[in-house]
Amino acid sequence: MCLGIIGKNSNRFTVQFFLFICFIVMATNVVVSMKPQDFRTCAQTSFCRRNRAYADKATSSSFISPYNVVKDTINIENGIISGELINTDNKVSFIFEIHLLINNIARIKINEKYPLKPRYDGAKYWSLIQEPLNTLEYTENPSTGKDGVTSLSFGVDRNHKVIIHHTPFHVELLVNDEPVIIFNNRGFFNFEHLRKKDDPANQPEELTIQSEINAEVEIQTEEEKEEKQEEGLWEETFNGKLDSKPNGPESIGLDISFPGFSHVYGIPEHASTLSLKETRGGDGAYNEPYRLYNLDVFEFDLDSPAALYGSIPFLLAHRKGASTAILWLNAAETWIDIVKSKDDKGFLSFGKSTPTSTHTHWFSESGIIDVFAFLGPTTSDIFKQYGLLTGFTALPQSFAIGYHQCRWNYLNQDDVAEVDEGFDKYDIPYDVIWLDIEHTDDKRYFTWDKVKFSEPEKMQRDIGRKGRNMVVIVDPHVKRDDNYYIYKEAKDLDILTKDKDGKIFEGWCWPGSSVWIDWTNPKAQEWFAKKFAFDQYKGSTEFLFIWNDMNEPSIFSGPEITMPKDLLHYEGWEHRDLHNLFGMTFHAATSQGLINRTSPNHRPFVLSRSFFPGSQRFGAIWTGDIAANWDHLAASSPMLLTIGISGLPFSGADVGGFFGNPEPELLVRWYQTGAFQPFFRAHAHIDTKRREPWLFGEPYTGYIRNAIRQRYILLPFWYTLFQEASTNGMPIIRPMFVVFPDNEETFAMEDQYFVGNSLLVKPITSQGQTTTEIYFAGNDLYYDYYTFKKVQGSGKLKMDILMNKIPVFLRGGSIIPRRQRFRRSSSAMYSDPFTLLVALNKKGEAAGTLYLDDGKTYEYLKGHYIHRNFNFTSGKFISTSFNNEQVQDNENNYIKSNDDVRIERIIVLGVDKSPKKIIGYYNDLIDDKKELKFSLGGINDIKGIVSTSIGIGVEEISKDIIIIRDPKLLISRDWTIEFVN
Repeated sequence: MCLGIIGKNSNRFTVQFFLFICFIVMATNVVVSMKPQDFRTCAQTSFCRRNRAYADKATSSSFISPYNVVKDTINIENGIISGELINTDNKVSFIFEIHLLINNIARIKINEKYPLKPRYDGAKYWSLIQEPLNTLEYTENPSTGKDGVTSLSFGVDRNHKVIIHHTPFHVELLVNDEPVIIFNNRGFFNFEHLRKKDDPANQPEELTIQSEINAEVEIQTEEEKEEKQEEGLWEETFNGKLDSKPNGPESIGLDISFPGFSHVYGIPEHASTLSLKETRGGDGAYNEPYRLYNLDVFEFDLDSPAALYGSIPFLLAHRKGASTAILWLNAAETWIDIVKSKDDKGFLSFGKSTPTSTHTHWFSESGIIDVFAFLGPTTSDIFKQYGLLTGFTALPQSFAIGYHQCRWNYLNQDDVAEVDEGFDKYDIPYDVIWLDIEHTDDKRYFTWDKVKFSEPEKMQRDIGRKGRNMVVIVDPHVKRDDNYYIYKEAKDLDILTKDKDGKIFEGWCWPGSSVWIDWTNPKAQEWFAKKFAFDQYKGSTEFLFIWNDMNEPSIFSGPEITMPKDLLHYEGWEHRDLHNLFGMTFHAATSQGLINRTSPNHRPFVLSRSFFPGSQRFGAIWTGDIAANWDHLAASSPMLLTIGISGLPFSGADVGGFFGNPEPELLVRWYQTGAFQPFFRAHAHIDTKRREPWLFGEPYTGYIRNAIRQRYILLPFWYTLFQEASTNGMPIIRPMFVVFPDNEETFAMEDQYFVGNSLLVKPITSQGQTTTEIYFAGNDLYYDYYTFKKVQGSGKLKMDILMNKIPVFLRGGSIIPRRQRFRRSSSAMYSDPFTLLVALNKKGEAAGTLYLDDGKTYEYLKGHYIHRNFNFTSGKFISTSFNNEQVQDNENNYIKSNDDVRIERIIVLGVDKSPKKIIGYYNDLIDDKKELKFSLGGINDIKGIVSTSIGIGVEEISKDIIIIRDPKLLISRDWTIEFVN
């Protein structure tokens, strides 16, 4: 449109100026609201059309999948079953491998036997922490080699089984002789081999989906039929932008069924439900597949399978008594159809019936088939299996789980100082203040605006003296300016992304004309990491951390506001092959740069908008440009729960919404919810009104202060959960079905969730709401987190709610650590004493853990930390060490520097009567028992600590509690407290 207006006689300056204005207008339009016409549908995507059409053909009663195992090609060696496949329709050969891996994982790989050129198989180098090990614990079953079947049992107990059917080719995975995953059960397997354009006998059949072409004119002539057949195979146009597709059709597709599983979860990022919907018919079904293609979508639509900023092709299936999952390791554009059936013949073939089975159909534009199957059998097993494969979430610096204050943009360093002082003036803790793109010198990253931010180091050190930090933005686009050192160095090193003709690609983003570094190039990774060194990044200090935005990547002039697919990366790979991992490679380089800049190394903090499997190793992510409305607040919970169970637990949503101006009630409710989500940051668009917490006046400022304070009281609990996630992959906030895996009422529940296994949280997401229904699973005891009053769990209860808090309940049987002294930042709490909150279950028992380290370095990897196990049973409260034996306590630097941190209070909930006395002692000094001071009810002891912080009246606090005051016990020691009746 812009080019068409420029006259032939326009001079060079006029053309450049007009193009700049035109693209700025385009960029502005991008951030007004989501425009669906900017993004392709399945019908507008040729490989999606073809694979859906192939699936339609395969569902006919006469269809038989043409892919068969070639006779006598099966080989079994060192945990790998390999063989040759042939497509009997076109005689193209393929090689398949099924790897039986340790940790109850299986892997299926399929590639062409004789490709014209190599197909992309590079996602594994970015997503996997190492090549997974095969198990040698397997046995060939008697049926192997007979009747076209190969079968092996594997695992230590041989309770896992793989069955390969030769004709047609399909694979079943069983646990305890019950099928849990079936590949190609429906015959949708479709592998478009690489071919020459001038070979008409070797073209894929272009099928059409009738529902999508009703409005089209019927094709009459043979010439028109040939034209229709060629459409999208060798080039494709969308919104006037051409994709040259030099390799032609190269998509892959495979159906994966989950017999007996009616609920599946995962495949973020979508603004959709926790339990995924059907996409081709069914109650409430979408009419589009779920799409995985990282895109910059501003103020996105809700309840949609449309693509958003990140992609994790991980899908979890769960039913009572079993869980299983798959990872489709492919970084190209991917679509997933989901349907459910009441009659799964593959499942019935084993003589068992099932109420509902879920069938998924995966298809990607390029690459190979590389699928991991996680056989559980529990969700916690799967989270660990996935983490062992792709890495566990990085344990962040402790400040990162505090509260973050951000907007686009704080005006200058005086503005930063005023905001910082405002938090102190109003007694609101915070840990990080953020600067968006306007802090730079004309959108040149690694620079500072010399007028607005003339003393960046002083600005950072001023907030650093208060134990606070700063985050600034570094986006992946690089301003095209020969006087800009980043551009010049990258150009000289030849590490910029190229167009299809091998020239440096230029596009438009915030700086105007821009280029993009090819982060897949190892030389680019090494070079970029060095840019964060203090002598390279002028004006940076140890208090400065980084925010990677726009890394899908977002390109205002590009197709679908992103990078053209036919651009070229390291080793000649097309962008289409690796689009979904591009943002993660930028995230990885940034993270490594922050690690390298200090000696000894400090843990990085880098927030990314784009993500892919493995991103959890590099930092946090957020849900992007959400709107300031109640629906987006409600949608944030299922979105974050989905991301968390897909291996990326450090995530959050912009508190208050990025776009628009929230009314005070909405803002308060968002703070109250965000305080119970892993990443807690308020953020706002440049055109919104200022929203610092004190600007709304009382009572709203008080409500927001209380919400943030509750986050800080629970920081020891949150940090312990982060440590758990970093070692076993457990999500930090957990869907109800994860905590109660056999309770079918919870399987689709998404409007409440658990923090860990201890705190039940129910966000309030409607305006003017005065009551809510809360589901209390099981037959457990629960306690109101604020009043300590008992609630007997056994289903839904309707409860009154007020503006000062959202419903939060402590599950009976839990022990959580807290620090209850109000400070200005988390670092100011470093040596504060602990309060232990013990919530007894019906048996009078409770358990919990506490993890502590220096919150900054990697010394914890050498054993320098405190890890305590708390257990209350039979009237005894015992603390023992969870530390491994890397170092002894007298050599543990963290224990030595914190050997005076004590417990100042223990609150025991659910006590029916007062003991005669309570005694305490260190386990190595059992003869030195001391009687401890305590009170039953203890109202005076908690007044001003729990109630005042959220505006609860003293009369509302439960009397069924015991408070032990100053037991004179250190947090790092083994000790016992006995209740004597």
